[in-house]
Amino acid sequence: MLRGADPDRYFTSLFAPAPLRPHLTALYAFNAEVARVAENVREPMLGAIRLEWWREVAEGAARGRPRNHDVARALAELFAHHPVPLRDLEAIVAARAFDSSAERFADFAALEAYLDATSGALMRIAATLLGGDPWRVKDAGLAYGLTGIMRSLAFHNGRHKLYLPLDLLSAIDVSPEEFFHLERGEPRRAAAVRQTALRARDHFLAARRAPRAGAALAAILPASLVPVYLRNLEKPRDVPIHRRQMAMLSAAMKRRL
Repeated sequence: MLRGADPDRYFTSLFAPAPLRPHLTALYAFNAEVARVAENVREPMLGAIRLEWWREVAEGAARGRPRNHDVARALAELFAHHPVPLRDLEAIVAARAFDSSAERFADFAALEAYLDATSGALMRIAATLLGGDPWRVKDAGLAYGLTGIMRSLAFHNGRHKLYLPLDLLSAIDVSPEEFFHLERGEPRRAAAVRQTALRARDHFLAARRAPRAGAALAAILPASLVPVYLRNLEKPRDVPIHRRQMAMLSAAMKRRL
């Protein structure tokens, strides 16, 4: 399931020590399920109900009483072997309420706070599982999160969900409803993508300049794909999986982004 839903994190988990891979897989599979809740509901209330179900899944797994679900059982194994605070998973679930709501981000600070609470929080938990420093991964999480927002722009525009900040759209003189209908390559859309890409690049370069991740390398390896993705943002086809694998392998061999 993880390989299909989140191939980037699936492949990066293979660079972790073998005994830890099942636990990273459990963490990432839980995140994948929570992240796609909004894709399958039409109303915020339905999204809230589904998110609460996943919060209860995590709670039951933490208590050693998992629900009859593969991800729940895998989470129970994770909790049994590692002191992962339940509140950390609950915080990711809570942050994902934005995805199925009508709320919007006022500025990049608000957007990056959301990304730090989702993509960033996931990297911190993974870094901790691997025995690394969780507080060295913030820029990597923001770089990968911002890049993901741009890669999924067409999908989110199709469901009329805005992730780019309102002040950015105001600067290019376009309303959210207009932005949803802008075609790929349209100058105003291209300007919004370019400004967001510059922020993602800045966070990536900061992550690259940071001290080596050491034991937490596998946790930040998804960010090794940021340069590849940024070069292909306005192309109609996604980056082939073999190119992603080569980028991850290169970073793993160098032991840094």
